[in-house]
Amino acid sequence: MDGQHPDGGKSADPKAEAKTGALTFILITVTLNMMGVGLAWPILPKLVQEMGNGSVSQAAAVYAIIGSIFAISQFLFSPLIGSLSDRFGRRPVMLVCLAGLGADYVLTAFAPTFFWLAVVRFFGGIFAATITTANAYAADISTPENRARNFGLIGAAFGAGFILGPLIGGWLGAINIHYPFYAAGVLTLVNVIFGYFTLPESLPGERRRQLVAKDANPFVALTRLGSFPALTPLLIGLLITATAQRGLESVWVLYTDFRFGWGIREAAWSLAFVGVAYFVVQGFLVGPVVKSLGEWRTVIFGFMLGCLAFLATAIAEQGWMVYPLVALYALGNGLGVPALTAICSKTVETDRQGQLQGALQSINAVAVIVGPFSASLLLAHVSSQNPLFNLPGAWFVLGALASAIATVLAVGANKRLSANSW
Repeated sequence: MDGQHPDGGKSADPKAEAKTGALTFILITVTLNMMGVGLAWPILPKLVQEMGNGSVSQAAAVYAIIGSIFAISQFLFSPLIGSLSDRFGRRPVMLVCLAGLGADYVLTAFAPTFFWLAVVRFFGGIFAATITTANAYAADISTPENRARNFGLIGAAFGAGFILGPLIGGWLGAINIHYPFYAAGVLTLVNVIFGYFTLPESLPGERRRQLVAKDANPFVALTRLGSFPALTPLLIGLLITATAQRGLESVWVLYTDFRFGWGIREAAWSLAFVGVAYFVVQGFLVGPVVKSLGEWRTVIFGFMLGCLAFLATAIAEQGWMVYPLVALYALGNGLGVPALTAICSKTVETDRQGQLQGALQSINAVAVIVGPFSASLLLAHVSSQNPLFNLPGAWFVLGALASAIATVLAVGANKRLSANSW
């Protein structure tokens, strides 16, 4: 009767059940967290615009600086957050980050000047590294067979939160520009309470690492990726495509105002649609597509779709045209990034997943520094009264070029690695 219920049926694997429950908890936590982000983040450029003279050009220029401060802070502290989760566990690090992020939302609403807004966003960057711990958590409870699927589900949870967040944020922001930040702070506090009572620890004591100073150095974290030279071209592709995406995200609200005359609600609806697209792709398509094409082909296919979507968006002249193009981009990026993350995750031991995710987050943080700063300044120029060139979608042309280069790099990287993925 060993391994069976008294009625003769086979019992479920308790370890498998525990992992399934743990993944459910982390997915709910990530969803609530992204609802808070979706409430406040799309409204921030409009808050900057309201604090200034109301022009798109000035708001884009100021937002370039404020966004860079946030991104630099995130870059500097993400490896530390990842290493702390390797040392003390995923659960306490995630809860502390969420609490700090909730406080940042409330303080953002109260910021009276651009200077204080920049100060608040600097501290917000420190606590905004929850993706580092969430990915490490997913890696802890994943097997090689379901790793890409689990990372896809994390992405789907982000998408689910980003469906409701912008919708609520757009509605509240149209009433009062500060309301979404208050709502995001309250929601994040609820998330902390929920996680405190329900989120189990995924990293047992025997698998934890001692905290080493160099592991918290963001520049060391980047150079450590050089330990996998065969993956270097792929990681360069990730960097340039992430730079293009982060730039797109940062200027979307102001760009659609300038290009299509959209207000807060219209921009929020489009961002909610992005959330729906990512939820569908990463929640239902990643697993089957990776199983059918393999991880490498999925990455290459995703980069190619991203190139096409960027190029078409650059020449779109009507607001309704961006919806199918956003869906196309979500399909490519939503498939490619989880597959790429899975490839990277397989290269390190279980006790270094937090360190790896911190390093990958540092790459993303570099993209968040360069992308929004460059895209915002470019938008500030093309939306000014006397631009040197009249190309409103200039950033999207650059994004298409980045995706094309990434596709070539991915093909080359695959040729230098094992053909088993094909």
